[in-house]
Amino acid sequence: MARETGIYRRPDSSLWWINTTLPNGKRIRQSAGTEHREEAEALLAKLKLDSYRETHFGIKPQRSWQEAVVRYLAIKSALRSYRDVQRICRMLDPYLGHKTLNQINGDAIWSIVQGQLKHGNKPATVNRYLALIRNLLKTARDEWQWIDSIPKIRLLPGEVERDRWLNREEADRLISVCPEHLAALIRFALATGCRAREITGLEWNRVDLQRGTAWLNQTKNGTPRGVPLNRDAIAVLEEQRGKHPKFCFTYRGEPIRWDVTNTAWQTATMKAEIEDFRFHDLRHTWASWHRQAGTSCDELKDLGGWKSRSMVDRYAKFATENLTVAAARIENGKGGNVIEMSRFCHGQKSKRASA
Repeated sequence: MARETGIYRRPDSSLWWINTTLPNGKRIRQSAGTEHREEAEALLAKLKLDSYRETHFGIKPQRSWQEAVVRYLAIKSALRSYRDVQRICRMLDPYLGHKTLNQINGDAIWSIVQGQLKHGNKPATVNRYLALIRNLLKTARDEWQWIDSIPKIRLLPGEVERDRWLNREEADRLISVCPEHLAALIRFALATGCRAREITGLEWNRVDLQRGTAWLNQTKNGTPRGVPLNRDAIAVLEEQRGKHPKFCFTYRGEPIRWDVTNTAWQTATMKAEIEDFRFHDLRHTWASWHRQAGTSCDELKDLGGWKSRSMVDRYAKFATENLTVAAARIENGKGGNVIEMSRFCHGQKSKRASA
């Protein structure tokens, strides 16, 4: 039996359904999402009108923010930060859930910024929300061709960059009060700059101790990369050999599948009297030590697996060896290099005044 075209009801559903071919040749079969025939007919008419306007006049149909979010989340589902993306989308729904993409303008963005600042959120938090909106709208414009233009979205100034790292004495103190499995993770992080998930997911078949190399397949940006292992890193891995046939780092013979910033971490930082310190700050510590030791920003970028130089420039302040020669130009005994311009000018003015 041929399926009814237009709108119809199925025996197993109280909703009206749509089955039709649009003016652009696209066949659609979907629920109208309503039990009222008039609403279903109105939806069908809108679909046909949008298709006709797009086909004959190049006018794109109005797409809703919620429709875009559904597709955006499907694309981002493989990210490790997927839950954060979901959380931000839920937070934005009261502001944008009732809007189409074409209705998201500067005023809408302003209301989000002001609303979040009034709730006590810091610029850094608001910027995460703005960055997601900007990325979603760019995707809708450039990849999906749902819209032709997007509003200019600038991130808020005043975001304070986190600058937390340990010196050698603090690091040794932290390691000394950690349980064995956590101490191994910390030592490896300080030797390689690897992130927590990269370390806990490291497998023996991706480690070559003879060549001093490890290959990571679980990176933050999804791009596999190689990690050179120095003697400190190799020493940590040598201690882990034989504990598990697959994973390098374990706890009581089992792979570590939980967040390493747990009770053991909190207890260790308290015992070591180290405040406001996260496991990821070990990566900042590693990068800071490298710059202090003279590693260039370009070398550090490759070592840490960063995609852009700008992400590494934050550590440039820790290296001053390139300015040593410049700083020495006014050392005591080298004052002859300084032209006393201000004194010379003052003397000229005094002579003119006396004349």
